[in-house]
Amino acid sequence: MSRATSRSTSRVVSHIASCVILASSLAALPALAAPLSLQPPGDADSAIYVPPAPVAPAPAPVRVASARGNMGGGFLEFLFGGQDAAPAPRYQTAALPVAAPVAEEGARPPIDPRFLPQTVTYSGPEKPGTIVIDTPHRFLFLVEPGGVARRYGIGVGREGFTWAGVKEITAKREWPDWRPPPEMLQRRPDLPTFMAGGPENPLGARAMYLGSSLYRIHGSNEPWTIGTAVSSGCIRMRNEDVIDLYSRVKVGTRVIVI
Repeated sequence: MSRATSRSTSRVVSHIASCVILASSLAALPALAAPLSLQPPGDADSAIYVPPAPVAPAPAPVRVASARGNMGGGFLEFLFGGQDAAPAPRYQTAALPVAAPVAEEGARPPIDPRFLPQTVTYSGPEKPGTIVIDTPHRFLFLVEPGGVARRYGIGVGREGFTWAGVKEITAKREWPDWRPPPEMLQRRPDLPTFMAGGPENPLGARAMYLGSSLYRIHGSNEPWTIGTAVSSGCIRMRNEDVIDLYSRVKVGTRVIVI
């Protein structure tokens, strides 16, 4: 065999040996029996990242009024309302405009509290059951036992119509009718000549007639005039007060007007 042929045979043998070695190496690798899967493996460290779901926006804050205290919360509530040292936070909101109070048409001022009925001490000479009318101070006193008197606020005669003297109650009427005397009708021709008793009657709920005069102690449908000098000489009281006095006195009661 020639030298050239020997070298050619060696190259073929070497090539075949390399192929055998390569095939053995490939056979030693694990077979890929299953197809490629798109699901994430069970190992947590190799989990596929999934974007988080969109989060809904937080609801707008709602201002809730505190149920404790009545000073509106805040620093004054903490100082005077006995609140905790660290009050719960409050959302700040713009204050709504508040309409200014509107006075009712024809509204009348309330009666002065000093003209409301009350029990006071009495050291005068009159015996219990006597009525004493203090015209200048707008008070009527009903003397009671034990050195006390029941005091009521009254309305009295305006200038030129005041009077003084001693009378007795000669008659009592509930919801009396009203017949203005001729002298009053001359001054006030617009007045009716007769008005039946009732809430609109100027004599009010009760009337106590004094002697044979035209004067009476009576109620009024104008309670805001108590404490003033507006009448034509009669003594006017609030309806609730004249009802109370009416129940405490009888015909024959002595009435002293000063």
